[in-house]
Amino acid sequence: MFARALILAFALALPAQAQDQNKLGEHVPPPGVDPAMFKPLAERKDVLSWKLLAQVELVKLKDRYVPQFSGNVAALDQKEVKVQGFMLPLQTGAQQTHFVLSAMPQTCSFCLPGGPEQLVEVKAKKPVRYGFEPVVVTGKLSILKEDPTGVYYRLTDAVQSQ
Repeated sequence: MFARALILAFALALPAQAQDQNKLGEHVPPPGVDPAMFKPLAERKDVLSWKLLAQVELVKLKDRYVPQFSGNVAALDQKEVKVQGFMLPLQTGAQQTHFVLSAMPQTCSFCLPGGPEQLVEVKAKKPVRYGFEPVVVTGKLSILKEDPTGVYYRLTDAVQSQ
């Protein structure tokens, strides 16, 4: 009986093991998985830079922390921008009108691939097909200083673009 319980515990623990990391602390994909799937997006001149969106600091305000955006980021509030990222669906089905774009691909079904500065909530006018490849959407960017969900950036009236 004990041997069966030990085998079962071992079998259940195998999938829960942490991903391997290289010497730089970067995640290494499991054997047989293309490492290119886990690389961050290459910078494109025609889309909003994730490096720019990362220009935010948390500052203490009384009993909580709030984001303080750089002047360059704050200037984007209510402007139409183009964002490229990996889709994290928030709805069921292949077509999504409400989703999150991330600077990094998702490597775990239970984890977000970055902090709030690496995520943009998207509300699309028309459904966008979910996939593992990066998508590009254009819409009106809102810089959120005190959103109760912890989101820093929201893109509304978004449409898929190239």
